[in-house]
Amino acid sequence: MNGELAVVLILLLVAIAMFAIGRPRMDVVGILVIVALPLTGILTVDETLAGFADPNVILIAALFVVGEGLSRTGVTYRLGDWLARTAGASATRLIVLLMLSVALLGAVMSSTGVVAIFIPVVLSIAARTGMSARQLMMPLSFAGLISGMLTLIATAPNLVVNAELIRDGSDGFGFFSFTPFGLVVLILGIGYMLFARRFLDRKGTTDAADRRSTFETLTADYNVDGRTHRYKVQPRSSLAGLALAELDLGTGRRGGALILERSRLFRRTVHTTADNARIERGDVIVTDVDVRPEDRGVLGLEEIESGDAFFETYSRQVGLGEVLIAPDSSAIGKSVRGLRFRDEHDLIVLGVRHVGRAAGASFSSLRLAAGDTLLVAGPWSAISRLQGESRDYLVLDLPVEGDEVAPASNQAPFAILSVVVMIVLMVTGVVPNVVAALIAALLMGIFGCIDMPSAYRAIHWPTLLLIVGMMPFALALQRTGGVDLIVNGLLTTLGGAGPRVLLAGIFALTAIIGLFVSNTATAVLMAPIAIGLAHELGMSPYPFAMIVALAASSAFMTPVSSPVNTLVVEPGRYTFFDFVKVGTPFTIIVLIVSVLLVPVILPL
Repeated sequence: MNGELAVVLILLLVAIAMFAIGRPRMDVVGILVIVALPLTGILTVDETLAGFADPNVILIAALFVVGEGLSRTGVTYRLGDWLARTAGASATRLIVLLMLSVALLGAVMSSTGVVAIFIPVVLSIAARTGMSARQLMMPLSFAGLISGMLTLIATAPNLVVNAELIRDGSDGFGFFSFTPFGLVVLILGIGYMLFARRFLDRKGTTDAADRRSTFETLTADYNVDGRTHRYKVQPRSSLAGLALAELDLGTGRRGGALILERSRLFRRTVHTTADNARIERGDVIVTDVDVRPEDRGVLGLEEIESGDAFFETYSRQVGLGEVLIAPDSSAIGKSVRGLRFRDEHDLIVLGVRHVGRAAGASFSSLRLAAGDTLLVAGPWSAISRLQGESRDYLVLDLPVEGDEVAPASNQAPFAILSVVVMIVLMVTGVVPNVVAALIAALLMGIFGCIDMPSAYRAIHWPTLLLIVGMMPFALALQRTGGVDLIVNGLLTTLGGAGPRVLLAGIFALTAIIGLFVSNTATAVLMAPIAIGLAHELGMSPYPFAMIVALAASSAFMTPVSSPVNTLVVEPGRYTFFDFVKVGTPFTIIVLIVSVLLVPVILPL
């Protein structure tokens, strides 16, 4: 071992130690590496910073934006709604559908983001059905990890391994090269979790009964559903062409619409306080005005069934909030009508609770007192502004639906279209993968699925800095002979046992390093070693690279192996040993399946 290699290995061990203890943050460790390597003289500054220009770093950033577009348009939340309706009270059906849904969605967006989205969905289902959240959260995290084995873009380690193949002179993997392995692991994972959930007993389960209010409890407390009506604008209606602010439903009061719903082909548009929105034939007007039958005929309106708790169907775009009249509020002594809440705060008052009881339909004329509460509706952004700006009103805890806001819900079909275009471009190879992802991100912006501030916030910069910071280590190890040293060590130890044993050794080494280092950093370190080993044996690099990618996604053994696991620890009330107990056997199963399957699909 030469002196330069010793320096690189010391830096690598120090980085691993900092990853293991969690101090400093992983992105800071990446920056420290970027600073330290040029000082050693082994790499130049340009070589150390080359990761910032790597196409895969840009690709990962673009995929963060695409994933955020799916969240902002409510595509992910609608999948959760379907899951809750379809699974019902069956724990088995729920686990199967949950893992399939998360894996499918995680194949085209960040698995960490998918798991974060599904956590409140799963907790809500657990609260309604009485299931144990402990038996649902770990299947959620396992499915998020397995999703990384389904497509090329599903997780950063896949892209890192693919980039190393291309850097080595090979063609790289195709979009669906990972899919056969991921599908087998997913099927095994579902079966395994149906069996293993018995080891995640109800002891220590979360308090499923969420104390926060919901749309259902709020509308019941203020008797909103009982006095809310829906009317469809008929073809010959005299209301067509009017602005919402000009609407008069026969009471002499203008602007009586709470919600204006419009369906065009596969899109549904919802307007709340947009007074300049024009009413069109076929629109549905949601109002608290009970239009008299004779007036319906004159206005050209047809009343349609509201159904129970129909307000929840608008929850991704229309917010509800409970507002308390402060003791020194200027609203004291005024009527609701006199507050001009719609003009001042872009919100509509749906009901009032006075002296602990819900006021009747004539609440708008009630004189308000300190301690009274109002139920307001409108854009979630308007409720947030009221929460932070007004001294007259105190916004109480927002309902749980506020965790699933989809401000661009009307653009959901365009978000799906953008993802489909990206996948088609990647599969056909018409343009490089990074260009396909950038096209999808641009389409998301053009169609209004995401705005620039949201796009920048969506990019997980610590992940990018970690990848860029660890990339130079691969080059430094190659230049100083470190890759050759590790390859020769593996050949000496396992070379006589055959290629499958070598694949098993690479998988085990990758999984063990992944206990202390992020799976992305692990892939950066192990990909050149695996490919170098393949060249040393005169074999194809593809099965060796695939083994590294699969092992990097097999971070099932500890709660700190992946952010996906860390997210579910608190909601599931898991201990470190819970993951060791359930995750270690499944990691061994994935190792065996990978070693048997990879050489068959990707010949040595």
